Parts: sequence; C-alpha cells; structure tokens
Amino acid sequence: IKKQQQDVLGFLEANKIEFEEKDIAANEENRKWMRENVPEDSRPASGNPLPPRLFNDSRYLGDYDAFFEARENNAVYAFLGLTAPPGSKVGEHLLTGSC
Repeated sequence: IKKQQQDVLGFLEANKIEFEEKDIAANEENRKWMRENVPEDSRPASGNPLPPRLFNDSRYLGDYDAFFEARENNAVYAFLGLTAPPGSKVGEHLLTGSC
C-alpha cells in the first residue's frame, strides 16, 4: 500500500498537480469519509476499501489500478477530471474516457 501511495504522490508532485492527502490511518473521520464515498461496486467483496483511492472533491475516480492504467495510457489528466497542460502528452488519450 505504501509503495502505491508513494507512486501516486510522486506522480502528482512531479507534474505539479495540486492535491490534498487524507490520512485514514490516523484520522477516523477521513477513514469514515472514504468508506462512505467509495461506490458499492468498487468495494472489495469482504472488508473495507484499501488506499490509495482517488477522488476529485467527493467524486470517486478509482483505486491504484485505475490510476496506473490511466498513467500507462497517458490519460491521467482525463482520469483525474483535469485539463492537461498545453503541449502535454499526458491526457491526450482518454479525453472522452472512463473512470
């Protein structure tokens, strides 16, 4: 989990994408919020959803696997619901895409 979190944070920081990190290990309110805002069809069959989970405000975007796939397809900005910076290759592909 820690490696996946570092991967997401490193990408966001390297691309100067603003974000707010919410620690669910030390904050019960954050943990409750995440559990309530991960859609039913995106939850594991048993147990609680594990981080990292990505949101744009309160809109659920996906888990690490969805983020990784978007990154591999140069579609992270579309995945995040953001406009890619001018001249950026990241984000050209899934502009009508899914998440």
